[in-house]
Amino acid sequence: MKLRDLEIRLERLDGFSRPSAKLEQYATPATLAARLLYDACMRGDIEGKRVLDPGTGTGILAIGASLLGAADVVAVEIDPDAVSIAEQNRDDTDADVRYIVSDVQRPGLSGELGRFDTAVMNPPFGAQNVHADRPFLDLALATADVTYGIFNAGSRGFIEGYIRDRGTVTDAIGGKCSIRRTFAFHRKERLEIDVEILRIVRIS
Repeated sequence: MKLRDLEIRLERLDGFSRPSAKLEQYATPATLAARLLYDACMRGDIEGKRVLDPGTGTGILAIGASLLGAADVVAVEIDPDAVSIAEQNRDDTDADVRYIVSDVQRPGLSGELGRFDTAVMNPPFGAQNVHADRPFLDLALATADVTYGIFNAGSRGFIEGYIRDRGTVTDAIGGKCSIRRTFAFHRKERLEIDVEILRIVRIS
């Protein structure tokens, strides 16, 4: 599947019906999701692999991984309403994704999930809760050999410090995250945020 074809299919997915500011529920732009997934696929980290999407939201990264040929995709999301939308998105695209309604910090979750080749994620940026991305990183590093995540531009140094002795950032790709006016406190109709896609390899 070509990059543009993946973007088109992901653009058709439904987003949050009742987004939560506390959970920082912003729709991941299809162009950004496709870029992350396509890069991971070109590196051999998607096709035929077991893939985890912690904090899947309405499922865009998990579904995209399935469309690119992942052998097994598991997605974790705390919001059951979001999972209902994700399941419908999955069914509409004929993707193969198993959803688990759970907090990523739930004790014992990593053991229940087992081992994965790759994790793909767009964790909260921490606008509402500082370091909100850390539990998602923790789960990814505990279960997956390689992680691809979307973070605020300039976060690489902080991420490297946090995961020291557990993982190594091997690559960073710059990008834009376009966020539509979602909550009452947003003043602009659309906000462009500089982001970076980090590839992290777990230290065995």
